[in-house]
Amino acid sequence: MTENPWHRWDERYGRPGWAYGTEPNGFLISVADRLPAGRALCLGGGEGRNAVFLAQRGFDVTAVDWSAVGLEKAQQLAVEHEVAIRTEVADLASFTIDSGAWDVIISIFCHLPPGTRAPVHRAAVAGLKPGGALVLEAYTPRQLGYGTGGPPTADLMMTLSELEGELAGIDFAIACETERSVGEGSCHTGRGAVVQILGFKPSAP
Repeated sequence: MTENPWHRWDERYGRPGWAYGTEPNGFLISVADRLPAGRALCLGGGEGRNAVFLAQRGFDVTAVDWSAVGLEKAQQLAVEHEVAIRTEVADLASFTIDSGAWDVIISIFCHLPPGTRAPVHRAAVAGLKPGGALVLEAYTPRQLGYGTGGPPTADLMMTLSELEGELAGIDFAIACETERSVGEGSCHTGRGAVVQILGFKPSAP
């Protein structure tokens, strides 16, 4: 995140419409019934589509993003759907994920530089309560051959092997690299190469 200027995301989210649409991420929808109830943290929450979806399902949701413009639209979307979410403008490189505080943490297409990503992922695992769930979907480097969205360089993308190391400490219920059709606003449209993770923090003995 620290390598991307704030104004780039403010500019993207400041355009008319919704950069990634208003519907929740497809992978998140597919695993939603497996998530434990309670507090949910959305990393890179953007315009709020996933945060609002979780709030509609009864979660106490906090969305973190470094774009104030995006989070303003997230609050607007929440009002339109008659739910409440918390938003916090912050750089994930310096944002504190409190240990053992969250029932669910989601990271949907939250592409960070490797030097930032690994510590954030370790903090996310530590931030889960026992039995808590982590949901992640991101583009893999193969996405560069599709040109249907995602970061411009491979170092900002993720592989399953990298994530298995960065997310050590959770039990993986889903851990795969796959291809799927992504139709999420104007910025993610078409066939995509993705990695998908659903993992659970082991419950205390």
